[in-house]
Amino acid sequence: MELLKRKIEKEGTVLSDEVLKVDAFLNHQIDPELMLAVGEAFASLFGSEGITKIVTIESSGIAPAVMAGLKLGVPVVFARKRQSLTLTDNLLTASVYSFTKKTESTIAISASHLSKNDNVLVIDDFLANGQAAKGLISIIEQAGAKAAGIGIVIEKSFQNGRKELDGLGIRVESLARIASLEGGKVTFLQEVRS
Repeated sequence: MELLKRKIEKEGTVLSDEVLKVDAFLNHQIDPELMLAVGEAFASLFGSEGITKIVTIESSGIAPAVMAGLKLGVPVVFARKRQSLTLTDNLLTASVYSFTKKTESTIAISASHLSKNDNVLVIDDFLANGQAAKGLISIIEQAGAKAAGIGIVIEKSFQNGRKELDGLGIRVESLARIASLEGGKVTFLQEVRS
């Protein structure tokens, strides 16, 4: 997705060979027009899959997930990382390690929001080591639902996340695939689509 790549080049900040800061448009301040385009891209990629729900993790996955939900005409459910007074019973949970925060969290979704009849699309902001998506897939499976695909806004292809997710046998689509952050420069993976 060229619009996203140009935004990364213009407003993203490379903090190290492994960390890209995109808080100017994705995970702190949000560019609504870009998120609408991201939602349209995911709807185009997964529109024929019969998606009934979208699942993401708070908080950076919410904006792209909501826009994809809007375009696909389906509800969006986000897994919570923090305990809530209103989210206590009948929970589907998974343990997820955050690459950027270097912490482990238990994520939770109420079982009342996912059922065995759901065909679920996972949306997340970044793919690094694949742990967030794997946690969401675990929750989907606990509900007896089907994981129809995984949509990633930005993939760091030089890390092992794609390999981890490919092992699940679920379709993964990333809108921008980064080959390298070496030398403070973003280099995108050149993809050939047939």
